[in-house]
Amino acid sequence: MNKEQDILKWFEGEISTADIKKRYPNEDFSVLEKAGFYAKQIEAPKVDAQAALADFKTRSFKKDAPKVIPLQIKQFLRVAAILVVLLTSSYFLFFNNTKSVNTEIAETKTFNLPDESEVVLNAKSTLDYNKKTWKTERNLNLSGEAYFKVTKGQKFTVKTAAGNVQVLGTQFNVKQRANYFEVTCYEGSVSVTSNQNKVVLKPGETFRIVDNKVVAVANANENAPSWLQQESSFKNVPLWQVVNELENQYNISVSTKTINANALFSGSFTHNNLNIALQSVTIPLKLSYKINDNNVEFYNYEAK
Repeated sequence: MNKEQDILKWFEGEISTADIKKRYPNEDFSVLEKAGFYAKQIEAPKVDAQAALADFKTRSFKKDAPKVIPLQIKQFLRVAAILVVLLTSSYFLFFNNTKSVNTEIAETKTFNLPDESEVVLNAKSTLDYNKKTWKTERNLNLSGEAYFKVTKGQKFTVKTAAGNVQVLGTQFNVKQRANYFEVTCYEGSVSVTSNQNKVVLKPGETFRIVDNKVVAVANANENAPSWLQQESSFKNVPLWQVVNELENQYNISVSTKTINANALFSGSFTHNNLNIALQSVTIPLKLSYKINDNNVEFYNYEAK
């Protein structure tokens, strides 16, 4: 039977509490039982139709007659509204099984999943998963960047708009931004699928796609991504992606209209000092910058 229909029948008394719990032994009915109890305490006022009609016939319709206010209807609507709120809130609490975590500019969050796997979510990122099905399906949706320490168990899948990452138990970093997708393995092995590409990464290996093109990346001897230490590092990454990360770590908007935003950058910038971060990016590329409130403009030396 349909669970929603069974619950509504239970509210209406067509199915007993013992019967509904027997049909769905794994569900927690405590919230709905409370809502049902309080809803039953609210009783709409009864209206005596015959008395109302007799009263109506005896009323005077002169201009100075007192106003007739339909109190019964207003009270009924108020009761109905309260009942709708109770039922809606209870239904939402009972059936909403999605857990979502997000971060703002310059914010990171560290948390554990139901299986004690650890996740560190980088700035301007969102991750969600289904709490109810987690024991049988360890699936997550990621938009942004996150570092994972996965406990051994069933297949663990990170889904992004650019591709999927699958592991059994390992440490890896996934970054999915506009026109950019990168996965780096730090321990164990990682299977990455994106469009027609499927690769298995070993520790130190990285898979990267920029503007829908696979880009070769040299192996690195790192134990974890640098952003965990409040620093963003890049190896032959287009400048526009570096600028995007600057905007994610600082409350700024960077203009690159007068320069080549596709120039490749290798280096890093700190998350703790804006001027030092801007110098770290512009000087190696022989660029300069100027700041106006939260707006930053990159330009060539000879252009100013």
